[in-house]
Amino acid sequence: MTTLSFEFFPTKTDEGTQKLLRVRDELAQHNPEFFSVTYGAGGSTRDRTYAIVKAIQDSGISAAPHMSCVGDSKAELRQLLHDYQALGIKRIVALRGDLPSGAGLASSELRYANELVEFIRDETGDHFTLEVAAYPEMHPQASNFDIDVQNFVNKVKAGADSAITQYFFNADSYFHFVDRVQAMGVDIPIIPGIMPITNYSKLARFSDACGAEIPRWIRKQLEAYGDDVDSIRQFGQHVITELCQRLLDGGAPGIHFYTLNQAEASLAVWQQLSHSAK
Repeated sequence: MTTLSFEFFPTKTDEGTQKLLRVRDELAQHNPEFFSVTYGAGGSTRDRTYAIVKAIQDSGISAAPHMSCVGDSKAELRQLLHDYQALGIKRIVALRGDLPSGAGLASSELRYANELVEFIRDETGDHFTLEVAAYPEMHPQASNFDIDVQNFVNKVKAGADSAITQYFFNADSYFHFVDRVQAMGVDIPIIPGIMPITNYSKLARFSDACGAEIPRWIRKQLEAYGDDVDSIRQFGQHVITELCQRLLDGGAPGIHFYTLNQAEASLAVWQQLSHSAK
Protein backbone atom coordinates (compact mmCIF):
# COMPACT_ATOMS: atom_id res chain seq x y z
CA MET A 1 0.00 0.00 0.00
CA THR A 2 1.39 3.40 -0.99
CA THR A 3 1.57 5.84 1.93
CA LEU A 4 0.96 9.58 1.69
CA SER A 5 2.10 12.27 4.11
CA PHE A 6 2.61 16.03 4.12
CA GLU A 7 4.92 18.48 5.89
CA PHE A 8 4.06 21.90 7.32
CA PHE A 9 6.18 24.58 8.95
CA PRO A 10 4.97 26.70 11.90
CA THR A 11 3.54 30.06 10.89
CA LYS A 12 4.45 33.39 12.47
CA THR A 13 0.98 34.98 12.54
CA ASP A 14 -2.56 34.03 13.53
CA GLU A 15 -3.64 34.68 9.94
CA GLY A 16 -0.97 32.27 8.70
CA THR A 17 -2.12 29.66 11.17
CA GLN A 18 -5.73 29.91 10.01
CA LYS A 19 -4.61 29.49 6.40
CA LEU A 20 -2.50 26.48 7.36
CA LEU A 21 -5.48 24.85 9.05
CA ARG A 22 -7.56 25.36 5.90
CA VAL A 23 -4.79 23.68 3.91
CA ARG A 24 -4.75 20.89 6.49
CA ASP A 25 -8.47 20.31 5.98
CA GLU A 26 -8.07 20.21 2.20
CA LEU A 27 -5.18 17.74 2.33
CA ALA A 28 -6.90 15.62 4.98
CA GLN A 29 -9.55 14.64 2.43
CA HIS A 30 -6.89 12.44 0.80
CA ASN A 31 -6.36 10.35 3.96
CA PRO A 32 -2.67 10.98 4.61
CA GLU A 33 -0.91 8.76 7.11
CA PHE A 34 0.31 11.84 8.99
CA PHE A 35 1.18 15.53 8.84
CA SER A 36 4.68 16.41 10.02
CA VAL A 37 5.49 19.82 11.50
CA THR A 38 8.99 21.28 11.41
CA TYR A 39 11.01 22.64 14.33
CA GLY A 40 13.31 25.66 14.07
CA ALA A 41 17.03 25.76 14.80
CA GLY A 42 17.71 25.20 18.49
CA GLY A 43 14.00 24.91 19.27
CA SER A 44 13.32 28.45 18.06
CA THR A 45 9.78 27.53 16.97
CA ARG A 46 9.04 25.15 19.87
CA ASP A 47 5.83 26.83 21.04
CA ARG A 48 4.51 27.42 17.53
CA THR A 49 5.35 23.87 16.49
CA TYR A 50 3.51 22.54 19.54
CA ALA A 51 0.44 24.68 18.79
CA ILE A 52 0.21 23.46 15.18
CA VAL A 53 0.79 19.85 16.24
CA LYS A 54 -2.02 20.16 18.81
CA ALA A 55 -4.40 21.70 16.25
CA ILE A 56 -3.73 18.84 13.84
CA GLN A 57 -4.01 16.13 16.47
CA ASP A 58 -7.19 17.62 17.95
CA SER A 59 -8.83 17.43 14.52
CA GLY A 60 -8.41 13.65 14.50
CA ILE A 61 -5.46 13.49 12.09
CA SER A 62 -2.13 12.00 13.11
CA ALA A 63 0.51 14.69 13.69
CA ALA A 64 4.23 13.96 13.62
CA PRO A 65 6.25 16.77 15.20
CA HIS A 66 9.87 17.24 14.25
CA MET A 67 12.13 17.05 17.28
CA SER A 68 15.77 18.11 17.10
CA CYS A 69 18.41 17.73 19.77
CA VAL A 70 20.94 20.47 19.00
CA GLY A 71 20.41 23.41 21.34
CA ASP A 72 17.96 21.61 23.64
CA SER A 73 18.88 20.00 26.96
CA LYS A 74 17.84 16.46 27.87
CA ALA A 75 15.46 17.97 30.42
CA GLU A 76 13.79 20.10 27.75
CA LEU A 77 13.53 17.14 25.39
CA ARG A 78 12.16 14.94 28.17
CA GLN A 79 9.43 17.51 28.92
CA LEU A 80 8.56 17.80 25.23
CA LEU A 81 8.24 14.03 24.94
CA HIS A 82 5.94 14.03 27.98
CA ASP A 83 3.83 16.82 26.45
CA TYR A 84 3.52 14.96 23.16
CA GLN A 85 2.56 11.74 24.89
CA ALA A 86 -0.16 13.65 26.74
CA LEU A 87 -1.46 14.94 23.40
CA GLY A 88 -1.72 11.40 22.04
CA ILE A 89 1.11 11.83 19.56
CA LYS A 90 2.37 8.49 18.26
CA ARG A 91 5.01 9.53 15.71
CA ILE A 92 8.06 11.80 15.88
CA VAL A 93 10.53 12.90 13.22
CA ALA A 94 13.86 12.74 15.09
CA LEU A 95 16.61 15.00 13.72
CA ARG A 96 19.91 16.50 14.72
CA GLY A 97 18.54 19.88 13.72
CA ASP A 98 20.15 23.03 12.40
CA LEU A 99 22.69 24.76 14.58
CA PRO A 100 21.51 28.08 15.98
CA SER A 101 23.60 31.02 14.81
CA GLY A 102 26.91 31.11 16.67
CA ALA A 103 26.37 27.74 18.39
CA GLY A 104 28.48 24.61 18.11
CA LEU A 105 27.75 20.92 18.55
CA ALA A 106 29.94 20.79 21.65
CA SER A 107 27.40 22.88 23.58
CA SER A 108 24.63 20.27 23.20
CA GLU A 109 24.04 17.29 25.47
CA LEU A 110 22.91 15.30 22.45
CA ARG A 111 24.86 16.11 19.31
CA TYR A 112 23.60 13.72 16.64
CA ALA A 113 20.28 12.24 15.51
CA ASN A 114 21.24 8.68 16.47
CA GLU A 115 21.78 9.94 20.04
CA LEU A 116 18.32 11.54 20.00
CA VAL A 117 16.72 8.33 18.70
CA GLU A 118 18.42 6.37 21.47
CA PHE A 119 17.33 8.95 24.06
CA ILE A 120 13.69 8.80 22.94
CA ARG A 121 13.74 4.99 23.07
CA ASP A 122 15.27 5.05 26.56
CA GLU A 123 12.67 7.56 27.77
CA THR A 124 9.51 6.26 26.08
CA GLY A 125 10.20 2.72 24.85
CA ASP A 126 8.15 1.87 21.78
CA HIS A 127 5.47 4.52 22.35
CA PHE A 128 6.56 6.54 19.31
CA THR A 129 7.10 5.53 15.72
CA LEU A 130 10.39 7.26 14.95
CA GLU A 131 11.13 8.75 11.55
CA VAL A 132 14.66 9.87 10.69
CA ALA A 133 16.13 11.81 7.78
CA ALA A 134 17.91 10.25 4.79
CA TYR A 135 20.06 12.08 2.25
CA PRO A 136 20.22 10.35 -1.16
CA GLU A 137 22.57 13.08 -2.42
CA MET A 138 24.55 13.30 0.86
CA HIS A 139 24.04 15.64 3.78
CA PRO A 140 25.57 19.02 2.88
CA GLN A 141 27.79 18.95 6.00
CA ALA A 142 28.98 15.35 5.59
CA SER A 143 32.66 14.96 4.72
CA ASN A 144 31.97 12.11 2.28
CA PHE A 145 29.23 9.76 1.15
CA ASP A 146 30.53 6.70 3.03
CA ILE A 147 30.43 8.55 6.35
CA ASP A 148 26.96 9.92 5.61
CA VAL A 149 25.60 6.47 4.79
CA GLN A 150 27.12 5.10 8.01
CA ASN A 151 25.49 7.93 9.98
CA PHE A 152 22.14 6.87 8.54
CA VAL A 153 22.74 3.24 9.46
CA ASN A 154 23.62 4.37 13.00
CA LYS A 155 20.22 6.07 13.30
CA VAL A 156 18.46 2.90 12.21
CA LYS A 157 20.45 0.77 14.66
CA ALA A 158 19.54 3.23 17.44
CA GLY A 159 15.85 2.44 16.92
CA ALA A 160 14.40 4.31 13.92
CA ASP A 161 11.29 2.75 12.38
CA SER A 162 11.33 4.49 9.00
CA ALA A 163 12.95 7.38 7.15
CA ILE A 164 11.99 10.38 5.03
CA THR A 165 14.50 11.65 2.50
CA GLN A 166 15.64 15.15 1.72
CA TYR A 167 14.00 16.17 -1.54
CA PHE A 168 15.75 15.36 -4.80
CA PHE A 169 14.99 15.38 -8.52
CA ASN A 170 17.07 12.40 -9.65
CA ALA A 171 15.35 9.08 -8.98
CA ASP A 172 18.61 7.17 -9.44
CA SER A 173 20.08 8.87 -6.37
CA TYR A 174 17.21 7.46 -4.29
CA PHE A 175 17.51 3.94 -5.68
CA HIS A 176 21.30 3.95 -5.22
CA PHE A 177 20.94 5.08 -1.61
CA VAL A 178 18.30 2.45 -0.82
CA ASP A 179 20.36 -0.33 -2.43
CA ARG A 180 23.44 0.76 -0.51
CA VAL A 181 21.87 0.85 2.95
CA GLN A 182 19.95 -2.37 2.34
CA ALA A 183 23.28 -4.03 1.59
CA MET A 184 24.35 -2.84 5.06
CA GLY A 185 21.40 -4.56 6.70
CA VAL A 186 18.85 -1.72 6.75
CA ASP A 187 15.30 -2.88 6.06
CA ILE A 188 13.12 0.02 7.24
CA PRO A 189 10.87 1.89 4.78
CA ILE A 190 12.61 4.89 3.19
CA ILE A 191 10.00 7.37 1.96
CA PRO A 192 11.00 9.82 -0.78
CA GLY A 193 10.56 13.44 0.24
CA ILE A 194 9.15 15.42 -2.68
CA MET A 195 9.30 19.18 -3.25
CA PRO A 196 6.75 20.46 -5.79
CA ILE A 197 8.10 23.03 -8.27
CA THR A 198 6.18 26.30 -8.20
CA ASN A 199 8.77 29.07 -7.89
CA TYR A 200 12.26 28.81 -9.37
CA SER A 201 14.06 31.44 -7.28
CA LYS A 202 12.71 29.99 -4.04
CA LEU A 203 13.54 26.45 -5.13
CA ALA A 204 17.09 27.44 -6.08
CA ARG A 205 17.59 29.12 -2.71
CA PHE A 206 16.30 26.10 -0.77
CA SER A 207 18.35 23.70 -2.87
CA ASP A 208 21.58 25.64 -2.46
CA ALA A 209 21.05 25.63 1.31
CA CYS A 210 20.26 21.93 1.71
CA GLY A 211 22.49 20.46 -0.98
CA ALA A 212 19.71 19.16 -3.23
CA GLU A 213 20.80 19.14 -6.86
CA ILE A 214 18.51 20.69 -9.46
CA PRO A 215 19.46 18.97 -12.74
CA ARG A 216 20.74 21.37 -15.37
CA TRP A 217 17.91 20.65 -17.80
CA ILE A 218 15.34 21.58 -15.13
CA ARG A 219 17.24 24.74 -14.17
CA LYS A 220 17.54 25.88 -17.78
CA GLN A 221 13.86 25.30 -18.52
CA LEU A 222 12.76 27.13 -15.39
CA GLU A 223 15.10 30.02 -16.20
CA ALA A 224 13.62 30.20 -19.70
CA TYR A 225 10.11 30.61 -18.28
CA GLY A 226 11.17 33.71 -16.32
CA ASP A 227 8.07 35.08 -14.55
CA ASP A 228 5.60 32.90 -16.47
CA VAL A 229 3.96 31.39 -13.39
CA ASP A 230 1.53 29.15 -15.30
CA SER A 231 4.29 27.59 -17.41
CA ILE A 232 6.44 26.98 -14.33
CA ARG A 233 3.51 25.34 -12.58
CA GLN A 234 2.64 23.09 -15.53
CA PHE A 235 6.25 22.11 -16.15
CA GLY A 236 6.82 21.51 -12.45
CA GLN A 237 3.75 19.32 -12.15
CA HIS A 238 4.85 17.23 -15.13
CA VAL A 239 8.42 16.79 -13.85
CA ILE A 240 7.40 15.92 -10.29
CA THR A 241 4.61 13.57 -11.36
CA GLU A 242 7.02 11.65 -13.58
CA LEU A 243 9.57 11.52 -10.76
CA CYS A 244 7.00 10.18 -8.30
CA GLN A 245 5.70 7.63 -10.78
CA ARG A 246 9.19 6.30 -11.40
CA LEU A 247 9.86 6.11 -7.66
CA LEU A 248 6.65 4.23 -6.95
CA ASP A 249 7.15 1.91 -9.93
CA GLY A 250 10.64 1.20 -8.59
CA GLY A 251 9.36 0.14 -5.17
CA ALA A 252 9.28 3.33 -3.08
CA PRO A 253 6.80 2.71 -0.24
CA GLY A 254 5.11 6.11 -0.40
CA ILE A 255 5.44 9.84 -0.98
CA HIS A 256 6.06 12.63 1.55
CA PHE A 257 5.31 16.10 0.19
CA TYR A 258 7.10 19.23 1.40
CA THR A 259 4.04 21.45 0.98
CA LEU A 260 5.42 24.84 2.08
CA ASN A 261 1.96 25.17 3.67
CA GLN A 262 0.23 25.06 0.28
CA ALA A 263 -2.14 22.37 -1.00
CA GLU A 264 -2.51 22.90 -4.74
CA ALA A 265 0.86 21.75 -6.12
CA SER A 266 1.11 18.60 -3.99
CA LEU A 267 -2.49 17.60 -4.69
CA ALA A 268 -2.10 18.15 -8.43
CA VAL A 269 0.73 15.61 -8.46
CA TRP A 270 -1.00 13.15 -6.12
CA GLN A 271 -4.26 13.24 -8.04
CA GLN A 272 -2.39 12.67 -11.32
CA LEU A 273 -0.65 9.65 -9.77
CA SER A 274 -3.94 8.33 -8.41
CA HIS A 275 -5.59 8.76 -11.80
CA SER A 276 -2.74 6.91 -13.54
CA ALA A 277 -3.05 4.02 -11.07
CA LYS A 278 -6.70 3.39 -11.97
